[in-house]
Amino acid sequence: MEDQTTNYFDYQEQKTIPIEDKAASRRFMASVFAWMFAGLAISAIVAYFFTQPQLMNLLRDPLTLRNTGLGTVVMFAPLGFVLAMSLGFNRLSQPVLALLFILFSAIMGASLSFIFLAYTAGSILGVFITASAVFGIMAIAGYTTQQDLTGFGTFMIIGLFGLVIATLLNMLFPGLHLDKVLTYIGVIVFTGLTAYDVQRIKRMGATMDADMPAGKLAIYGALSLYLDFINLFLYLLRLFGNRR
Repeated sequence: MEDQTTNYFDYQEQKTIPIEDKAASRRFMASVFAWMFAGLAISAIVAYFFTQPQLMNLLRDPLTLRNTGLGTVVMFAPLGFVLAMSLGFNRLSQPVLALLFILFSAIMGASLSFIFLAYTAGSILGVFITASAVFGIMAIAGYTTQQDLTGFGTFMIIGLFGLVIATLLNMLFPGLHLDKVLTYIGVIVFTGLTAYDVQRIKRMGATMDADMPAGKLAIYGALSLYLDFINLFLYLLRLFGNRR
């Protein structure tokens, strides 16, 4: 399941202060990454359990090799959770938002279990390590650079929308044969978005007003970085994964 939805912070200028608080930024970033890593851990554990035949058979019919009704729901449910957290951000309390993020991570794990049917476990592990290294490098770059990445990020977002549209066209018209090109574009887009998102989240933490919901924003930031990482991982898996 590839979820190409990426979430960003929108906050009002009148609710920020002009002087950056580096200590506050570090605390906020630590909270964001804690939530992100927790989400990835939940997804990994659930994905592992769903590789067991008795659980995988709930998602895919062993005779027809087609998705069951539950399997179809699991494939598309993560997008629903992302939309619910995004559109309902202002109305949802922090505990509810946290619960939705945990459920989203678990369902994403069940959805990701399908990759074990297509790729060898060794190549999945190798690509995961590669994706982690690329993500880490870009996260550090985004956190430490003094250059404003707003313009770069805007370009990456435009590339993301183009990627989504091109992917839909490729699904509707398989004769276009855009799979390889879209995979390379996907790697570039989500690599770039990682640096942009980290810088944006860092600035959010550094200029946060006391009235802003820091806990909720940390979860929302974790969701953004989680999606960046998962999509980067899946696109790299397309390029370097060894199929069964």
